[in-house]
Amino acid sequence: MTLTAGTKLGPYEILSPLGAGGMGEVYRARDERLKRDVAIKVLPASFSDDPDRLRRFEQEAQAAGALNHPNITAVFDVGHEGGAPYVVSELLEGESLNKVLSGGKLPPRRAIDYALQVAHGLAAAHEKGIVHRDLKPDNLFVTNDGRVKILDFGLAKLMQSERAGSNVTNLPTETQGTEPGMVLGTLGYMSPEQVKGKPADARSDIFSVGAILYEMLSGSRAFRRESAAETMSAILREEPPDLSATNRNVSPGLERIVRHCLEKTPERRFHSAHDLAFDLEALSGVSSASAAAIPAARKRLPRWMLLAGGVALLAAVAAAAFFAGRSAASARAAGATRFKPLTYRTLPIFRALFAPDGRSVVFSQAKEGNRPEIFTLAPDYPEPRSLGLTDAQLLSISSKGELALLTHTRYVHQRLFTGTLARMPLGGSAPREVLNGVREADWHPSGEELAIIREVDGKDRLEYPIGKVLYSTGGYLSDVRFSRAGDRIAFLEHPFRWDDRGGAVVVNLSGKKTSLAGGYWGAEGMAWSPDDKEVLFSAGTGYASFAVHAVTLAGKERIALQNGGGFTIFDVSPDGRWLGAREDLEYRLMVMTPGAAAERNLSWLDASYPVALSRDGSTLLFSEFSGAFGANYAVCIRKTDGSPVVRLGEGWAADLSPDGRWALAVVPSSPDRLMLYPTGPGEPRRLESGEIREYSSAKWFPDGNRVLTCGTDAKRISRCYAQEISGGAPRPVTPEGTRGGIVSPDGALLLVQGRQNEFELHPAAGGQPKVVSALTPDDNVFQWSSDGRSVFAIPGLEVPARLDRVELTTGRRELWRRLAPTDLTGVVRIYQAIVAGDLKSYAYCSLVHRDDLFLVEGAR
Repeated sequence: MTLTAGTKLGPYEILSPLGAGGMGEVYRARDERLKRDVAIKVLPASFSDDPDRLRRFEQEAQAAGALNHPNITAVFDVGHEGGAPYVVSELLEGESLNKVLSGGKLPPRRAIDYALQVAHGLAAAHEKGIVHRDLKPDNLFVTNDGRVKILDFGLAKLMQSERAGSNVTNLPTETQGTEPGMVLGTLGYMSPEQVKGKPADARSDIFSVGAILYEMLSGSRAFRRESAAETMSAILREEPPDLSATNRNVSPGLERIVRHCLEKTPERRFHSAHDLAFDLEALSGVSSASAAAIPAARKRLPRWMLLAGGVALLAAVAAAAFFAGRSAASARAAGATRFKPLTYRTLPIFRALFAPDGRSVVFSQAKEGNRPEIFTLAPDYPEPRSLGLTDAQLLSISSKGELALLTHTRYVHQRLFTGTLARMPLGGSAPREVLNGVREADWHPSGEELAIIREVDGKDRLEYPIGKVLYSTGGYLSDVRFSRAGDRIAFLEHPFRWDDRGGAVVVNLSGKKTSLAGGYWGAEGMAWSPDDKEVLFSAGTGYASFAVHAVTLAGKERIALQNGGGFTIFDVSPDGRWLGAREDLEYRLMVMTPGAAAERNLSWLDASYPVALSRDGSTLLFSEFSGAFGANYAVCIRKTDGSPVVRLGEGWAADLSPDGRWALAVVPSSPDRLMLYPTGPGEPRRLESGEIREYSSAKWFPDGNRVLTCGTDAKRISRCYAQEISGGAPRPVTPEGTRGGIVSPDGALLLVQGRQNEFELHPAAGGQPKVVSALTPDDNVFQWSSDGRSVFAIPGLEVPARLDRVELTTGRRELWRRLAPTDLTGVVRIYQAIVAGDLKSYAYCSLVHRDDLFLVEGAR
């Protein structure tokens, strides 16, 4: 039944028809109560007698109404009138993506933008357990201002029922329409599992996004055939034509993302919409707001990979972004926002907080290396004063003026330490130790008890009070912060160990978790707004698109302060002033060559990472992880006399062949690509990946005919493989759960790390492994000595670092070199040491971390 203008549906008056679809008719209507126009979708009365269609319609309203995200159409109301149910949503001005595509393919930048918005919307829906299952250009609406909105959650289903006491929306699970054998969705955009009538999950939506993105870039559907049967067969068995055939502007990185979305098996696609958004953001290089002129510098690219010895290492840093630091012109350019410098020596600052008086500041800083001290700043005296504590990390200050701190600290990663939790009055006396093995803590506003973060049995735990677990994860947690009312605890959750991608989370004191915002790079620093209505945190959406974000407890996000580099927020005072630091990171490649009087800095850009030296030390293979090369980095080679750099190709360097003619490298992809790059004349070669999806390391056998690779398969199982470079698939040579393999000089033994992080020697030809008692899980092992009796290892994370030579049979350990630049200012970690075969040359990477502390006034 078609409604005419003037018809009343409850409090709404129909103005005009907007369109119709499989789920009902849509009208423009007027809500006189709120004086706004809305869109009303009505299920015709003739259909309302169909229980299945009625149930699906009601589920659409409930599912969409549970979501609050700028890329999902807002649902305002539901009702019934004259036997016809209806749903009221926001009125959108613009056109469907289907109509947009009627004009042909889109420029890649625009297609990426649209796909990124869809990925963000889906991530919000998937976090609440809702899968769309019918994504297509007709269900995506592009508003006049370029905002993409996801429409029609009529086929959405709840992935899991609400836990008792949780805030997950309790929606009915789709049953009849999702029984095995039932095909539900739209042909051409359906995932293979939907075509087979199997249950759909979030990865099915990702497949549909891939099909839509393919169409935006090519101007044609990925799987359009003459008949429905042929289309279904294509989805199950065929790959769409290469995008480069129809659009030369499509980069290899973008095509790789599309292919990753369109994998036939769900396990091989992006694991989540957040992951898809990560990769799209890396390609976009755009930000959602213009940058304010604030003091800013470089920020890390928070992606790590497992390299030699299975050590978790940071893989890259972001592109440089410089602004006019402390000038009055900068303050004027930022409008009402003003930046007052508090420190005048650029040293690494790990935590800074307002004292209870709101005027003094307490912070922890390392004058040299990664050994922090605690300092105070008074408003009447600009020089920091030490509290006289070394190896002490500031954690929190109570309302009563008592410090929570770590003593006997050990640097972990980022701005994080582990040590012994202690309490100490701000005014003096010695610390009173409370608990070992703590990483972070925050006082309850009452000043009586502490919430803590610590690792127990391989999992991070948030405890409050100490001993009561409110939340745990296999990734890691950071930046724990009590609300001012003391009824909630906010923190940052990171899915992967020491990879600081992640988002903001809140739990109440019963442990009920609410995910507020996710999918960010470099998430560090958190504080509550003065009224407890928002949580502020520092994070990025790409290589150099960093900002201070604010999110409400309902998940509504905004950018509180845009910046192009690394401004980390530490604290917010009750009157709204911020305390934060401008961060500058640099990875320096230091090399010692035969006959040289001192080490040389052979860094190329700002993130050069050494991988291998030729036997005589004359040639250096390294990776350049600077944001200048995007998500895939660069494999580079140069002479250690300082000759110009030769860029061999994309990816991260893994090893140099024994004859120096080939560089072994990995190109991040889906799956990763294992490459051979010639160091002289010749063409690159790709080696077969077999079942390996993601590589963690790759090393040459000494004969130069084989390589040892370690990585994970589609089931995320890690092991090591041997592979002939002449051709053929990799062959497993170590058990499941092993990683980080390096080959002995005679090729007979493989040194790997096992399930319990212990080092093991495996015969390359097969046989029983032997545990190496001379090495501990804290050792970072990089290579064998040329005589095959020893390995070179750095124990722990001290600065300067010890490079030890460890004999595997006797267990004898001796210092071979101490590694650190002459100037230790800002040097917080030593990464990746390599030694030339003749032992006359070596190279290593040092992380230089420097901050300036600022007081920010006028930010909102």
